[in-house]
Amino acid sequence: MYTTVMAWQRTLLYRDGTLERVLEPGRHRYDAKRCTLVEVDVRPRLMHVTGQELLTSDGLSLRASFALNWQVIDPVAFTTGAQNSETVLYAAVQDTVRDAVAAHTLDEVIADRTLLTADHTRVAGAVAELGIEVKSLRARDLMLPGELRKAALETVLAKERGRAELERARAEAAALRSLANTARLLEEHPALLRLRTLQVAASPGTQVVLDPRDNS
Repeated sequence: MYTTVMAWQRTLLYRDGTLERVLEPGRHRYDAKRCTLVEVDVRPRLMHVTGQELLTSDGLSLRASFALNWQVIDPVAFTTGAQNSETVLYAAVQDTVRDAVAAHTLDEVIADRTLLTADHTRVAGAVAELGIEVKSLRARDLMLPGELRKAALETVLAKERGRAELERARAEAAALRSLANTARLLEEHPALLRLRTLQVAASPGTQVVLDPRDNS
């Protein structure tokens, strides 16, 4: 009997229960009565790890999802190294992100999501003997419980209000400094006030009222 191995596959050929060889892409003949074939997909894969309940270092809870890029590089180890190598990989991701979050406060995690998955070498090390290469691990969605979302929103709004009040105070202080400088100049140089009056009077549509009591 013949079997065809596709370019993205490797096929393990077992004869009488013993691994005989790995079939590369192409057409191969084998004894169907004595041989068993196990196909392994070696294309890059994406694993979604969703809905993980995690605790930060300050004891607050959050839910996060992650995306793992990985690939089988040794089909024999992947097939024989564990009963289900993908389950082992999934568990390794869970352990890694749980410890990563536990090392930081909630504010730190919200400010920088890369803290969740900055280093995927631990996952790679956990599955190295399973013929798996871990290419990247990243956080996708970060969800806070309702009360924490409300508190986080209030914190952001408070910061924005404080920033607006600070800018308003700075503008008022700058205006007061400008008025003080003007008053000082007029006190030191009274003629400037007359010049300013003449400058305003020269503008079209300006009406100037002279006070006869002013003898200066």
